[in-house]
Amino acid sequence: QPRLVESGGGLVQAGGSLRLSCAASGMLFSSRIMAWYRQAPGKQRELVARIGSSGFTEHADSVKGRFTISRDNAKNTVYLEMISLKPEDTAAYYCAAARFSLPPDYWGQGTQVTVSS
Repeated sequence: QPRLVESGGGLVQAGGSLRLSCAASGMLFSSRIMAWYRQAPGKQRELVARIGSSGFTEHADSVKGRFTISRDNAKNTVYLEMISLKPEDTAAYYCAAARFSLPPDYWGQGTQVTVSS
């Protein structure tokens, strides 16, 4: 059974940094498209970044230059490095996996990121 488990969320001041991790199991991780989404209260869930099996990455315009998605296939883990955090980055962050293309087939349970001003 595929499973995604996020970690690394928390409370940070504006301008600070966090690194989210997502450990995958029950799937052929190296072949999956992996992605990070986020959902703020009262807003729709949005795609933050994705990384293909080849390592190709895409980031939302709102996070370009501040967030970086990466993967370690040996550890079955995808990361989201976040710097220069802003209060508007506050949201629940979800890891997701897709077999062929987005939208994802599998979701993690989410990890909360709160950025105080």
